[in-house]
Amino acid sequence: MSRSTRPVTFARPSISLAAALTPLLALLLVSNTLEAQVPTPLEHFGFEMGTDRELADWESLLSYYDRLAAASPRIQIDTLGMTTRDRHFVMLTVSAPGNLERKEELREINQTLADPRRIRDDAHRDELLREGKAVVLITNHIHSFEVGSGQMPPSLLYRLATSDDPEVLEILENVVLLSVPSLNPDGTQYVADWWNEWKDTEFQSAPLPWLYHWYVGHDNNRDWYAIRQVETELTVRHAHNAWRPHIVQDHHQLWADNLRIWVPPYQDPWEPNIDPSLIGAVNQLGSYVAAELLAEGKTGVGTYSIFDAFTPARAYQHHHGGARILVEVARADWAAPVQLAPEDLSARRGADPHTSSWNHPAPWPGGEWGIGDIVEYMESASMAVLRHAARNREYWVRNFHGIQERAVERWDRWPAAWVIPPEQTDPVRMTDMIRILRVGDVEVHEATAPFTAQGRSWPAGSYVIPMDQPFASFAQALLERQEYPDLRQYPGGPPQVPYDVTAHTLPLLMGVEVTAIEEAFDAQLSEVIPVPDRIEYPLPAELTGPAAPRVGVFKGWGESQPSGWTRWVLDQHQLDYDTLMQVDMRDGSFRERVDVVLFQSRGAGSIVSGISPNQIAEPYAGGIGEEGLDHLRAFVEGGGRVVAVESAADLFIDLFDIEVGRSGQGESSQSFYVPGSILRLELEAHPFVAGLEEESIAWFQGGGGGGGSRAFTVDDPRVEVLARYGSGDPLLSGWLMGPEFVAEGAAMLRVVIGEGELILFGFQPDYRGQSSATWPLLLRAMGGDSGS
Repeated sequence: MSRSTRPVTFARPSISLAAALTPLLALLLVSNTLEAQVPTPLEHFGFEMGTDRELADWESLLSYYDRLAAASPRIQIDTLGMTTRDRHFVMLTVSAPGNLERKEELREINQTLADPRRIRDDAHRDELLREGKAVVLITNHIHSFEVGSGQMPPSLLYRLATSDDPEVLEILENVVLLSVPSLNPDGTQYVADWWNEWKDTEFQSAPLPWLYHWYVGHDNNRDWYAIRQVETELTVRHAHNAWRPHIVQDHHQLWADNLRIWVPPYQDPWEPNIDPSLIGAVNQLGSYVAAELLAEGKTGVGTYSIFDAFTPARAYQHHHGGARILVEVARADWAAPVQLAPEDLSARRGADPHTSSWNHPAPWPGGEWGIGDIVEYMESASMAVLRHAARNREYWVRNFHGIQERAVERWDRWPAAWVIPPEQTDPVRMTDMIRILRVGDVEVHEATAPFTAQGRSWPAGSYVIPMDQPFASFAQALLERQEYPDLRQYPGGPPQVPYDVTAHTLPLLMGVEVTAIEEAFDAQLSEVIPVPDRIEYPLPAELTGPAAPRVGVFKGWGESQPSGWTRWVLDQHQLDYDTLMQVDMRDGSFRERVDVVLFQSRGAGSIVSGISPNQIAEPYAGGIGEEGLDHLRAFVEGGGRVVAVESAADLFIDLFDIEVGRSGQGESSQSFYVPGSILRLELEAHPFVAGLEEESIAWFQGGGGGGGSRAFTVDDPRVEVLARYGSGDPLLSGWLMGPEFVAEGAAMLRVVIGEGELILFGFQPDYRGQSSATWPLLLRAMGGDSGS
């Protein structure tokens, strides 16, 4: 695993002298030599980090990290694995040389503190608390267009590698820092290449025309409980699970026209399975970071707005004993500065950049803002976290252990166990869900004999998840149904918009039966089962063999994230599909290559017009145009099939003058609002969906405005309803305002057009690669019998 195993040579004090010195003085004696040996960012890159209009790419960054580890005894580098596009995914470990020499011992101390069942007695615990170090994980550049996040680590790491400043020496002695300098190295390379190609041209500000993560784009930041992508799993396994960090600081960028930097405390709500002492730890550390930034004279520092802590989608560590400190710094124009007057700034989601308040005491006066400011603010925020961790080492270690003690004692609100019976509608989906739990270090056992619990007999082979275990919080959050609070901006007013979505119930999303067992029971259980291999989903019969239809997926420049997720799902099924671009639609060549075209959720205007030629150069500009629409019309009328999801369905409803509306269209968010929830779905008795589960779920994210999910209203004899949302209140998990606009509404349609047909989804059948319960509907839409 190690990338750098070369011996490090530098002038050391004699062994006898070093042994007699305090650790801090020993560090001080070698620091001047280190500064002479370790290459500066300027020497390596030819510019300082944060220089206007300069971006280092991943290859040059990786080379620098290798050089740091080779030259400094304070830094080690490891390759955790390879990215989706086969680049090195690395983590640097930073601490005092003496700590790195006993790195495995320190890691094992923290692993023991994470599982109080391993502690022999009070004396053993006290020894571990005394010897343990504060473990801090700092992650950067998951969102590749947030370029400052990827440029800051060389500056911070050089400081830690060479400085003899007392606060740095204190950090090195008391903290083990894990640095993942890019959570998406592929994207780090993409954006640097793009910027360096187009800077100083009329298209300098052009958006990257493809997803900056090969499959999921911005949603790589929403993958931290389902753990679908390679980069997520590498970080979870080799940073989070291997080290159990007490603090995770995650660097991002937000709108250019709002705050200069945002840090916690988070707004309500918090996910209810997060330990209260961890909430307190996040609040105090975030407030400390804000106070330190203000003491340095920085302005535009805000807290307690914009972001809540409900979803575990980017808060893995909140369910594993550690505090997540999100950092959001204002963007510029990629690496070019922007000039903003006070009147250019805008209030958003509770954060008003103009107003001085308790959570934003020093507004930024406006002026020039560039990548140098971004790097400086981020580095200051990281140094503040490291200072706090170093000076409060005992607090962080002890608080972490206390959280874990309460977990193994089992919270009162948790059941005694969860049981997953072995007989499932789809055992592959069950194994996939169990894999997610096991990658998240949830202990899952197999019953070796039948047992009785909660008045029911359970067969041998049932999977049992006892809830008196270290990471029961993660299991409970993913297995129970969410009841999101009805939060309003003011009494009777519009809803307070969640940071992300409001449901994350894996058994519903994946169609797996689970039962919470409230009372203790006796069962013969195996040891904790191993983590299952990555799942290969089988293709249904209609998409295999020589008679299977040829499938094309519209990707296009400016691809939507749902499209990328669907490519990932199809790749997990090993479906051979054609990727279609705008030019394929405009010249009609797709008509000879495919029988089915899938359009994932994307606005009709975006599909037709694409990215404006005023924004981006050829060949990235433009959409399918009128020519593409003509070819699609002829394709369907001549026997082809189009599958369109959510907002993409509008394009074909208009193209073929179908009398289909949208329930609740135009209603305000006070009346109709569904910010990412799981609804009940019922299939109609229709031949096209015969053989599929009659009751399922629908991922619904929308309301009365444009785009998103919808319940169709039908007034056209050509339209056949394949599925409807449940009656009454169809909510299964999350938050639904205005159930009357969804209940019994049409959710999936079939429309015969000439010799061909349309299959239209009102909901998202592939929510972030998680909703495997509705993948069969998506696959049936592509491969089902047109003669049905």
